[in-house]
Amino acid sequence: MAHRKHLLSLRVAHALRDALGEHSYDRRTFAKDLIAGVTVGIIAIPLAMALAIACGVAPQYGLYSAFVAGFLIPLLGGSRYSVSGPTAAFVVILAPVVQQYGLAGLLIASVLAGAMQLLLALMRLGRYIEYIPESVTLGFTGGIAVVIATLQLKDFMGLPVAEMPEHFTGKMLTLMEAMPAFSSPSLTVGLATLAVMLVWPRLKTPLPPHLPAVLVGTMVALALNRMGQDVPTVGSTFSYSLADGISGAGIPPVLPDFQWPWGRTQPGETPLVFSWQLAGDLLSAAFAIAMLGAIESLLCAVVLDGMTGKKHSANSELLGQGIGNMVTPFFGGITATAAIARSAANVKAGAQTPIAAMIHALVVLVALVSLSRLLGHLPMASMAALLMVVAWNMSEAPKAVQLIKKAPRSDVLVFAVCFSLTVLFDMVIAITAGVVLASLLFMKNMAEMTRVAEVTGNRKLVDVDVPEGWRVFKINGPLFFAAADRVFGELSLQCERQRGIVVYLDAVPILDAGGLSALTNFLGKCAASDTRVYLADFQYQPLKTLAKAGFKPDQWGCTLFPTLADALSRVADSAGRIDSSVRESGN
Repeated sequence: MAHRKHLLSLRVAHALRDALGEHSYDRRTFAKDLIAGVTVGIIAIPLAMALAIACGVAPQYGLYSAFVAGFLIPLLGGSRYSVSGPTAAFVVILAPVVQQYGLAGLLIASVLAGAMQLLLALMRLGRYIEYIPESVTLGFTGGIAVVIATLQLKDFMGLPVAEMPEHFTGKMLTLMEAMPAFSSPSLTVGLATLAVMLVWPRLKTPLPPHLPAVLVGTMVALALNRMGQDVPTVGSTFSYSLADGISGAGIPPVLPDFQWPWGRTQPGETPLVFSWQLAGDLLSAAFAIAMLGAIESLLCAVVLDGMTGKKHSANSELLGQGIGNMVTPFFGGITATAAIARSAANVKAGAQTPIAAMIHALVVLVALVSLSRLLGHLPMASMAALLMVVAWNMSEAPKAVQLIKKAPRSDVLVFAVCFSLTVLFDMVIAITAGVVLASLLFMKNMAEMTRVAEVTGNRKLVDVDVPEGWRVFKINGPLFFAAADRVFGELSLQCERQRGIVVYLDAVPILDAGGLSALTNFLGKCAASDTRVYLADFQYQPLKTLAKAGFKPDQWGCTLFPTLADALSRVADSAGRIDSSVRESGN
């Protein structure tokens, strides 16, 4: 089927080759890509820095990721308009890794996660991401948003907290205890930045709100600092030391260099020695990174398909994400994936091909090299305010409210479980529990849909007189392990002391091993009570299951018929023969 070809396709640079193959790439197209790339690059610079800080690493590592992964993934991936880089969803996974293993541990986990995404692509598993229920995605994204917003309160309010506890409840208690000692200058800067972020979109200008918000926050911070008020900035919070002995405050104005991930450290950290034991310790975090990155990047691609009418290649996108995340840590970049907000801005700015996303990466590179001193003046409170807005947007609160109001209780339960587990414990636990719970509830609902009903007197289905001692039943719904025992148990009670029954199966689309076992048990009981069973009108899949299992009707004392009419005709014939023999014996 040509319209589903994109679900299984896998090739390097799928999106770029498709885009350039549709039409010649001329100056007009490049101009649109250039405008879009510059626009998204401006958005990405402060966000990449803020997200790196939220993960517990220096801001330049976010810029390295936005440049290296932001260039490689659109070059090699399968989504035409996706823009990749650090995203807020990763904060809840990456921050604990940095706390325990430092920057080196984070980079190793990112390489392992990239390898897992590459494996998913090679196995062509990209299309199965669509099987994750919306209640699960809304639950864990909402939980992530709460955690991110909570983590920003320290810098937003200038709270004197040296180190945050590992668990959410501990974080909240620590923040509440520090609240009375908040810094009014930091809070002023944060509120000013937040106000611009909220008001600016109402002006309907093409300029995204991130740049004016950060500029306003920076000007307020500079004014307060000149008045003798202390407002922490990127330059006053972070420092660097280069290989040639040069050190400084803020962001180093140099290109990222190649270095083994386990050897790259931040001030105060010691290099790690790579070992398979270390890799094994980081596997669970790497798996979480890989799965979340796959989910977020493919959901982003689906959203963009809806906005543009184009089709992405899920496996090719995972291929690009995997390669990008395997290469980027060797240049100091943290984990990257497609960012929905930046990608949507890319489309709205007029992007035509993946070259727009690649230009966005080059804009980040230019800012890193030439504007590092200016970036050092960005206030930490402004970075926190940006992430608060990002957290609100990623929470999709309106969708969550609608789900709570209108969705079935089972979906609301799944949402609540995922949300609570993400906030209180761990996102991996939340997604696992959510998917398992959603699957169990789905199977329960499907099992309840499977029904057995007597249709002996239904003239629309049974247009002949059924002889005494015979009854006709119809089964509706899948006969799988969760429903089959109940259905055939009910049927066993219905057919006690009957000469025979006809079971009409045209509405049974699925018969699994559990259903087959329940069927054979039922046939055994009928044979023991000398009740004849006619099975009529199997669909293809149940017939295939019977054939594969070597099912022999005679062995179980039953007969299979292609249609209900054939079965009823046999019932009438057998009843006529019995009546004739009874009359002859009476004579």
